[in-house]
Amino acid sequence: MTASSHQLGNQILALVLGLLLAATAAAQTKQPNIVVFLADDLGHGDLGVYGHPIIKTPNLNEFAKRGVLLQNCYSASAVCSPSRSAILTGRTPYRNGVFTWIPENREIHLRSSELALPKLLKEVGYETCHVGKWHLNSHFNQPTQPQPNDHGYDHWLATQNNAAPSHENPSNFVRNGKPIGKVEGYSSHIIVDEAATWLKTKRDAAKPFLLSVWAHEPHYPIKSAPEFKALYPDLTDDVQREHHANVSQLDAAFGKLLKTLDELKLTDDTLVIFTSDNGPEGDGIKSPGRGSTGGLRGRKRAVYEGGIRVPGIVKLPTSLNKASVAAGSKSAVPVIGSDIFVTAVKLAGAKLPADRVLDGGDLLPALEGKVVERSRPLYWRCVIAPGPMKTAMRIGDWKIVADEPLTQFELYNLKSDPVEQDDLKEKEPAKFGEMQAELKKLNAEIEAEGPTWWKTYQNGPANKKQQSKKQPSKNKNKE
Repeated sequence: MTASSHQLGNQILALVLGLLLAATAAAQTKQPNIVVFLADDLGHGDLGVYGHPIIKTPNLNEFAKRGVLLQNCYSASAVCSPSRSAILTGRTPYRNGVFTWIPENREIHLRSSELALPKLLKEVGYETCHVGKWHLNSHFNQPTQPQPNDHGYDHWLATQNNAAPSHENPSNFVRNGKPIGKVEGYSSHIIVDEAATWLKTKRDAAKPFLLSVWAHEPHYPIKSAPEFKALYPDLTDDVQREHHANVSQLDAAFGKLLKTLDELKLTDDTLVIFTSDNGPEGDGIKSPGRGSTGGLRGRKRAVYEGGIRVPGIVKLPTSLNKASVAAGSKSAVPVIGSDIFVTAVKLAGAKLPADRVLDGGDLLPALEGKVVERSRPLYWRCVIAPGPMKTAMRIGDWKIVADEPLTQFELYNLKSDPVEQDDLKEKEPAKFGEMQAELKKLNAEIEAEGPTWWKTYQNGPANKKQQSKKQPSKNKNKE
């Protein structure tokens, strides 16, 4: 072999090795698909895998064996709309402006000045789809406020708030701006079927995707298929049977979605997150809403644990599996809904916004039992919380609860007292002073940044004068 041919051979070998290394690196950095499945009013104790003694959730139980079950998973609010806004922005609700649930014909909405998750992921090549409840504007399917597509969703099938008249044969779905009328079936299965159709026939299969599946179950008014009510023949309380069947109906829809991912050979490349928007409705005994907090204090709307601690299960794509993240493991590290935004943006290779405060952090370390790094403590505020206590903050094992003007306080150590019965502000004066000062500082910062509409907001549906307006008043807050 001549020197020149030997040199050429070395060059070819180097080229081949370079291509192989590049291919390996590309495979290792492949953008994962991302699925966020959000239940509505599902309590911390409502799933079999979280210890419910009656409710049957075989698909979620099995999913937990394949992923990581989060024992300290929080929604970003004790009510629905704010929790959703935090998932899409990484910002606590009073900061992003969606501070309470959204009735129709109001000013409050997720503003276009917020950089929503699907919009950021589209910039790095993602296809995006939303199916289910939206509840991030009050002028739904109107040009006066941003709609799902304005926040970056390529395809959407949604309702403004709840499925109506119930989960059975709903008639208020809108697909890409066009009302579709009555649909036969049950809400969670309708939206999963829409998601499956999009995955199979409408998306660009060469691109990674973000799929948001925001179910209506088990939010009232509920309706469950006979096949799921038949799972509870021994229950004599029809309201309880309907609720438990509704959770099983939700579980079956989730299982159907996972089966679709398997059939399309997408499972290994997909991050799947299952969680809920807040704690359970009602009193859990007599009123509609028979969900379980798992023994935690408070329920939906309360800033105590039962109103904000929710189920959370995460399964990593195969490319991100680590030896330290064992399938079927549990993590006690606190995470919150706003972490989903940061996690998804980082995994997709998109850029986190640098011009605003992000309250969320990357939740992946929590799957290994490591603390999530975040710029701000966990924070909640709910204007419609029952009783005077409407604000809360958690740092480590410590949680401080306060009224809105920050004049009344309670202090709890959640590690030793997860049910928040022993107020320690008198016994731990140093820790109380530290937490009180931090809460006041954080609360002032958030109030200074968020829209001012919460200061004059009246709770509940819009009054008749507002409802009769043909054109809603123009939003005076910056878009």
